[in-house]
Amino acid sequence: MRHHLLTISLLVALAAQAKTINVADHGIVPGKDCSFALNQLIESVKNEPNVTLVFPKGTYDFHPENAVEVYRAVSNHDNGLKRMVFPLFNMKNVTIDGGGSDFVMHGLMTPVVLESVDGATLRNFSINWGRSWHAEFTILESNEKDGSFIAEIDPEKYPFTLNNGELLFQRYTITHQIGSNMLWDPATRSPIHNTRDYRLNAARAKIKQLAPNRLKFENAMKKAPPVGTILVTYGEHPISRLASAIHITNSKDIRIENVTVYDAGGMALIVERTDNITLDGMVVCSAEDRIVATRADATHFIGCKGTIKLENCELKHMLDDGINVHGAYVKVAEYIGDNTFICEISHFQQWGLIFAEPGDKIALLSRETILPFHESTVTGFKILNEHRFVLEIADTPAELPEGPLSVENLTWYPDLVMRNNKIHENRARSVLVTTKGKVLIENNYFSSQMHGILIEGDNNWWYESGAVEDVTIRNNVFNNIGFAIDNRYPLIAAPLLRPEQRIGEGHYHRNINFVGNTIKSFNGAFVNAKSVKGLNVSNNILEFSTDYPKTHEGPSVLLEYCDDITIRNNVAKGFDRELEIEASGDTTNLKTSKNKGFKAN
Repeated sequence: MRHHLLTISLLVALAAQAKTINVADHGIVPGKDCSFALNQLIESVKNEPNVTLVFPKGTYDFHPENAVEVYRAVSNHDNGLKRMVFPLFNMKNVTIDGGGSDFVMHGLMTPVVLESVDGATLRNFSINWGRSWHAEFTILESNEKDGSFIAEIDPEKYPFTLNNGELLFQRYTITHQIGSNMLWDPATRSPIHNTRDYRLNAARAKIKQLAPNRLKFENAMKKAPPVGTILVTYGEHPISRLASAIHITNSKDIRIENVTVYDAGGMALIVERTDNITLDGMVVCSAEDRIVATRADATHFIGCKGTIKLENCELKHMLDDGINVHGAYVKVAEYIGDNTFICEISHFQQWGLIFAEPGDKIALLSRETILPFHESTVTGFKILNEHRFVLEIADTPAELPEGPLSVENLTWYPDLVMRNNKIHENRARSVLVTTKGKVLIENNYFSSQMHGILIEGDNNWWYESGAVEDVTIRNNVFNNIGFAIDNRYPLIAAPLLRPEQRIGEGHYHRNINFVGNTIKSFNGAFVNAKSVKGLNVSNNILEFSTDYPKTHEGPSVLLEYCDDITIRNNVAKGFDRELEIEASGDTTNLKTSKNKGFKAN
């Protein structure tokens, strides 16, 4: 009884400390620029815990002219000065309740930033930009003989100039040339089948303006685009990923509930070095008047720990992946003795990453084989600049191996739980996951242009670390995965090795279960694994799909340098051939049984 009374007293005390603020009482109302007033309100409560900011439902506009600005290093984006709408720094138990409102950005801004926040909830609002970070053309006429085409564009939505044949887009304070681009199908609201056939080469293209909203393109594509498709162009590095919608760093216990992101000049959500985050009912999708949403991934997590949980989310129309969870390999630039290394952040879009802190467990590894050879504990960490830092560890091998070396942080790897989500109608992959934590992916729907689930890891491209150790993928639907037509699989588990790298003595990934899934496929692709020890592919159903032209791109199951593999009780139906299971000579302990519609080569 005494314990019960103490609990009630504690709850009453916490409730007394909580503060709910109607932002309208502070001049934050629809119909005006709200940036300055909101910044001032957040500043006034930043030292108070348990604050909830409530927005009466409406459309709120935010402009950059009077927004607070700080320099921000944003992983997988372009660093720089960021003007913010919600600068949530060093706060505790803060809630932003949008009440179903629309937050519309006008300019180069990062709408929501959480830095060193202990407990936060973002809920019930949408994020959009008045002018998108990409441009969309509708193909009106197409000439198959010479590859030329005429396209229509709305100059108010996508302002442009044409100077001496060079097409330039005005995106607020930034001028973009035509950079990356691809065709989308308005019927499926997805990238078109076999998009690689239709790439616009801006360097050689001859462009003429026929009317204020019409342009003729000559010598731009090898193959003329289909009439009615949408050409999407989205700029080039280093100014193509400047404005993520939500950026979270060095925080813990974060919830995002019923938040929709319609557009961003980068990712919808980028999370770094955060402990526990839940997404429930988050949506990424294009607005009604556009076919594409974000410039890059819907969600991306680097160097996190605790649990990342996604439930009841829908992620679509983004120009990159649905979710990516990984750590980072950093290069050893120099060993200066006394267990001390000068290290270099490997990829330019990870510059500024906080790699470690004293007490973290790390591994030293060969950059040639991507395999670890020594584990230790961080005793010192000092940042030199955005690119380099000094790392001190408890102990070092008496002799370091020859060749380039890297370091990975073993402490900051999260568990991942994904349930009841839909990831579809996007460029690239549905899921990328490289984490040593426990992974559960169940009851989801995936339909992506490239791979369905990619379990990779690489130490010579994006430097995304995290060889998996415990992955369960079950009861999901994979619908027409790989309509890019380039050997794309519902599941691929293989480290990315460049020509100068090689497979070492030992397997990279471990313990992957792919069970009870339904694959609707026009190409018969199923599972591709390389350097995996412990792979169970059982009780899955492959159904032939007529949604795309039938193709045969190679083996249905492809195994290379794997060990302890079980392929059992899988059924392929509707195909005009038996699907091949192909294993390399260095694959060991392969067990196949009771598979219908398959044959082993």
